[in-house]
Order: sequence, then structure tokens, then C-alpha cells
Amino acid sequence: MKLKYHSIPAAVLFVITTALIAYFFPREGKFRYQFHEGKPWRYELLTAPSDFPVYKTEGEVKAARDSALNAFEPYYRMDASVAAAETEKLQADAKENVVRIPPQYMQYISSSLEKIYRSGVISHEQLENMGRDDSKRIKLLENNIAQSKYAADLFTVRTAYEFIVNRTPPWLSADSLRTYNINNYLTENVVYDAEMSDKVREDMLQSLPISSGMVQAGERIVDRGEIVDNHTYNVLRSLRIVHESKSIGNRQEGIVAGAQTILVAGLLLCFWLYLHSFRPKILYSRKNTLFLLLCILTGCILTELCIRYHLFNVYILPYAIIPIVVRTFIDSRTALFAHLTVVLICSLMVPYPHEFLILQIVAGMVVTFSLRDLSERSQLIRCVFLIYLSYCLCYLGLSVYMEADLNKLNWLMLLYFGINFILLMFTYILVYMLERTFGYVSSITLIELSNINKPLLKKLSEEAPGTFQHSMQVSILASDATEKIGGNASLVRTGALYHDIGKMANPAFFTENQTNVNPHDQITFEQSAQIIIGHVAEGVKFAEKYSLPQAIVDFIRTHHGRGKTKYFYTMFHNKYPDKEINEEMFTYPGPNPFSKETSVLMMADSVEAASRSLKTHREEDIRELVEKIIDAQLADGLHKDTPLTFRDVEDVKNIFIDKLKIMYHTRISYPEQSSSK
Repeated sequence: MKLKYHSIPAAVLFVITTALIAYFFPREGKFRYQFHEGKPWRYELLTAPSDFPVYKTEGEVKAARDSALNAFEPYYRMDASVAAAETEKLQADAKENVVRIPPQYMQYISSSLEKIYRSGVISHEQLENMGRDDSKRIKLLENNIAQSKYAADLFTVRTAYEFIVNRTPPWLSADSLRTYNINNYLTENVVYDAEMSDKVREDMLQSLPISSGMVQAGERIVDRGEIVDNHTYNVLRSLRIVHESKSIGNRQEGIVAGAQTILVAGLLLCFWLYLHSFRPKILYSRKNTLFLLLCILTGCILTELCIRYHLFNVYILPYAIIPIVVRTFIDSRTALFAHLTVVLICSLMVPYPHEFLILQIVAGMVVTFSLRDLSERSQLIRCVFLIYLSYCLCYLGLSVYMEADLNKLNWLMLLYFGINFILLMFTYILVYMLERTFGYVSSITLIELSNINKPLLKKLSEEAPGTFQHSMQVSILASDATEKIGGNASLVRTGALYHDIGKMANPAFFTENQTNVNPHDQITFEQSAQIIIGHVAEGVKFAEKYSLPQAIVDFIRTHHGRGKTKYFYTMFHNKYPDKEINEEMFTYPGPNPFSKETSVLMMADSVEAASRSLKTHREEDIRELVEKIIDAQLADGLHKDTPLTFRDVEDVKNIFIDKLKIMYHTRISYPEQSSSK
């Protein structure tokens, strides 16, 4: 399904693109230095601009937190009123003879309960939770005073009961003790204080130091050529953290976003100026403008998301797809300029921007050179191989130049380039999808469609051979003339081959397909005119049935424009001079040609058809015919909507004359050998 376009000004599309790119742009302040542990420092001497802490690594911070959590003692609260209440309950039951406990047993039970409740009684579930949390010690709160205590010193109701029974003095009977229902006076008096525990734990973690030292202002950090060791790496990493935090802290985020928007707008303005100065037709075509801006927007947003969320290495992104598809549908210079716009914007976000720019610019140049004359899909495959090779060679050369040591090369980069290569291979499919979406016709598609073994052309050659030959001759005339005036020769060549396919519906009604019988002799002039005119609508039906691109359908619709079937119109006028003529019955539905290509095809079609009626093919006769036909079309206003100049028209006429002279050149007669006497 093709994309529908609305009359949105090009400037609005550029503003929308700028806003979207700026919206997704990373907001943190960019640190100007790039560094890796174990790599040489590439810049000049660096000293500390101000005092700043050396932050611990994530691993060090995690280790410190884990150590603190292991030493943390959770808080439990003891309810002193439970011990007093249970002791009073025991004494009340004994006094009221609920239980009859001898004095010596009462004394032992009371003293045991006091000792147990002083140590603390906790539920079995909470004691198991302590074991799962590896809590060997706890903080026990009593009257808001905390004291450390071993978890093993706490009782549960069961262990408290066993403690009383198992420690029965020798002068008392354990069996008698079990009869006094001691369980009735045992209950938990220690509970977990989640609020206090969480607060103390959080305060403890917050108080952990996140730095391992300080760097003083003016202190030397690293100099050019020195290897960035672990300590230096941590210092540089800390400096970057401080820089990025200050860049946001000292300036509002809106100011940063505004600066980024200005940068993006400036680069897109340069692209707009290029189109305005050198490619105005592209700029004022909403389809082309939208296509180019979508290419730029997609490349930039993918880079921004990759950088912001650390998805993968940025060199995996196939930036070269942008110049490939733009070159396929538009031209090489626009493709290279669009590519430069994308990589310049992306260089503001990526690490090692100079390295990124060199690699991507070289890749864009490779695309431009390797696809200079795009005529086969195999060229896309060759182009992708050349891009991969250029990435590898440029990276190796740049790395050796910067590092001066092959052992320090990051060979993983070659893997990233390999993934990039695989993604670029899908360009073949992407070109087809973009053709269907934007209604483009690539040079490759035109060449494939111009193959005379295509089903529709083969059918034309079989059912209307005269029309097929006519179309071949028209394609030769039109393509040469279009190339002369700077048009798309491939497009007009293909359009010429298909422009008369509608004649297959009634091939015998067209003179080039007739033998000795002319079916027009049996019908009226109006009917004849309608059959001739109908081949345009029939051609559109065939084109839609065989899914021909819209650009080819345009040639079918416009190759007669709003012209008349002059033969039948004149015949009717001559036979019925007093009868009013219905002009529409003899007029093609149009529209008139609207481009150089469609205009040249109309001229070539009429000239080639008329040239067949010439009795002699002298240069004077051919020139007179060409001048007469094209001047008549101009006088009828059939070419008024096209961008042809007077110079273009003269060039077209001269090409037609030269080509027709060659087509109809006469051969010398070979003499017959006289018989020997």
C-alpha cells in the first residue's frame, strides 16, 4: 500500500524532524575525553580542574553494602508487661486453687518464668526468619534502650517449656511439674520491629562512603602516551561523573535541550540549503522530502536509543543503508549529503567521535563510488562487501596509527562490522519495501521491467507484434532524446515499452497489426475513435493487473494527453461538414504530460507512428515530419505542463531526425554477377 501525502510545507517537515531528534537526544553533559583501561592516553596533559572525590566502582560499592548488611543487627522490641501479666496470672490461679502448686514448685516456676521472659520469648516463625536472614545477633529494644543479643539466647514457647522441665532441681519431680500446665503462662514477649529495622538499615547504607579518596585541584592525572591503569581509570571515571553531574546541576535541563536543538537544527539547515541550492525539485516534492527526512530521523533515533540505553555497540548499526537507498531512488550527491548529515548528528552522541566520523564518511564514499551506475541488484551485494572491507581497513589503520601496537587492537570490532555487514545485506529487501511504500521506481526495477521476456511484454509481442515493434522503436527514440536533455533515460525507455499495452484488447483495430482487413471499415467514425481512445484505459487495466509501478502507468495515461484521434476526427469533419462534432468523442481522456520523460514519449510515439506513412525517407522529408508533428502538439498546448525549454525541444527534434535517418537508411543494391561467355 502506497503512502498518501498531504500538502505539508517542506519547512514544517524539517522542523518536526529537528524536534524529534532533539527530543531523543541524550541529556547528560558530554565528557570531552574518551578512555579505556589498559589503553594509552590520547590527549594532552590532564590536571584536576577542581577538587573531586575518586568514586568507588559499582563492584566496590556493592561489596561494601553486602559487608554492611551482613553485619547489620535487626531490631526487635520486648514487651515488659507480658512477664508481669503472666506471673500475676500464675499467682492468681494458685491463690484461687485453679491449680494446686506446692510452695517449692511455685518458687521454682516463678523464678524460671522471670529468667525466660528476661531473655525473651519469640514466635517460632520469626525465629526461623532469623535463620534465613543469617541474623546471629539482634538489637533488643526494651524501654527504648537497645542492647545486642544473640539470637540463640531467645526462647520459643516450646523451648521455654523444655527449659523449665529439663532444669528441674533434684529435690523436685519433673513428672509432677508437667502436671501444672506451665504452657498456660508462656507467651511471646519479643516481636520484630520492621519500621526501626528498615530505618536503621537505610541510614547505615546511606552513610557508607562512595569514594575512596580525593583529588586536589591542579593535581596531575595523566599525560599523553601514558597507559591508563586501574587507578588512573577510576580517577578519570570519577572526573567524568563529576563533569556530567555538574553540567546538569549548574544548568537547567531545558538549556541543554535548547543547545542540542540548535546543533541539530543547524545541521539539518545545511541539508535544507543543499537541497534548496542544488536539488530544488527534490525539496519541493513532499514525497522526496519526507523520504529523506525519515532516513535521517531513523538513523539518528536508533543511535540515540542505542547510546542512552547501552543496547549494543554503535558500529552494529548499518548507517550505510541510508546512502544506499537514497542513491537507489534519487542520486549519488544527495545520498552522500544525507549520509553526512546523519553521521555528523550522531557523532555528537557516540564515543570516539573522530573515529566514528572517519569510518562512516569513508563508508558513505564507498557507496557513492560503487553505485555510480546502478543497473543490477548484484551491485548492491558488491557494495556491501566493499563497505565491510572499508570498515575493517580504516579501523585497523586508524588503530595502529593511534596505538602503534598491534597487540592493543580490539579485534571484537571486526565482529561488530560483520554484524553490520549482515544487516546491510537486507538492503535488497528494504529497497523493494520502500518502492512499494513511497511509489519509487529504482533503476534496477526499470531494467528488470524492460526485459522483453517479462510476461506482459512477451504477451504483447505475441498478440500485437506490430505494436510491440512500434514500442521498441519508440523506446529507442525517447531514451536517446531524454538522455540528451538530462532526463531519466531508463524510466522513459521502460515506459515506452509499456505505453501501448492496451492495444492487446483490440489489436486488429490498429494499423501496425493489420494485414489486409481493416475492421474500421465496418463501423462509424465515432465508434472507431472510441476503440482507439479506449486503448489507454485498457492499458491502465493491464498495468494494474500486472502490478506495474505508478511511474510506468503515468506513461500509459499521458502518451496521448488530451489530444484528438485526428484521423477519424478529420474524416468525420470531411464527410459531415455541416454536422456538429462532439469533441469529447474524439478526445483522449488525458492527462497531458507533466514531466520531461512523459513529454518526450508523447513526441516519440507520434513521430515514430507517422514516419511509417512516409513514402520516401529523405532527410528533408523526415525533418518536415518531425517539425510538423511536434509543433502541432505544442500549438495544441499538450506540453504546457512540462518543464521543457525551447532548447530541449530543439534537441529532441534533432535526435529524432538523426535516429529516424538511421532507422530508414537505404542500402546499396548489390550488382548481379554477369554470366561468363
